[in-house]
Amino acid sequence: MSTSPQAVTQLLVDWGNGDRQALEKLTPLVYQELKRLAARYLRRERREHTLQSTALVPEVWLRLIDQSHVHWQNRAQFFGIAAEMIRRIPIDHARNRQAANRGDGAVKLSLDEALGALDRRDFDLVALDDALDDLAKLDPKQGKLVELRFFAGLSIEESAEVLGVSPATVKREWAVAKAWLYRELSARAHRP
Repeated sequence: MSTSPQAVTQLLVDWGNGDRQALEKLTPLVYQELKRLAARYLRRERREHTLQSTALVPEVWLRLIDQSHVHWQNRAQFFGIAAEMIRRIPIDHARNRQAANRGDGAVKLSLDEALGALDRRDFDLVALDDALDDLAKLDPKQGKLVELRFFAGLSIEESAEVLGVSPATVKREWAVAKAWLYRELSARAHRP
């Protein structure tokens, strides 16, 4: 089976229409990509983090195949939803750890690596998630765009397809979203 985006899209559509064999064919095609996305995401975590991609990917996969209310349209949509899950699972893990430690050992994420900022500052991963939630309240498309670009690693074109906008709009919104998050996280880092 081809691993082209069109082949993956067709398998997703077939699976969404009830074809269980399509899911069997789809699994090896997208599972490797999910492993790559999870590993990319986890490389940004602090060195001492305890969540491993070998635990993250199966949980993401199980949540994806349990999506009964989603009408799969294409590969980009699938990985967009995967990005949200790849974001949420470690955040939940970090929040649980922080609650257990009463805030000790907060998970740090380099904003320079995360958002391409010019200076190097470490920010709490939970603060990044909270800021992203705030951004999504202000502008849901920008919040989704950050998930697609940062967490799923989708290209400008793939993100544009998922959001139903032009690549030029994605580039513009991506720049605005990064600037907003950088400003917000900088302000949160300086709060007592």
